[in-house]
Amino acid sequence: MRVALICIDKPDHLHLRVENRAAHLQHIADSGVVEMAGPFLSPTGEMCGSLVVLSVESLDQAKDWAKADPYAKAGLFQSVDIREWKKVVG
Repeated sequence: MRVALICIDKPDHLHLRVENRAAHLQHIADSGVVEMAGPFLSPTGEMCGSLVVLSVESLDQAKDWAKADPYAKAGLFQSVDIREWKKVVG
């Protein structure tokens, strides 16, 4: 199943994103379940959230992945929405 994680950063927390970016990217690489990922951008072009699409066996696996994300562990996110997602195009 595919699962989309829609993560919104806390306001004025870009420093946490920058400080934890290398560990976050390593988590993506090591897990082997990320199909695509990238940051949301503010109107001024600064990173302000994340969209991550996982290919996992269950929602619980997606939730575990999200909890283990270094961004989440650092307290970066204001909200994390985890939803099953169906790929139609692309």
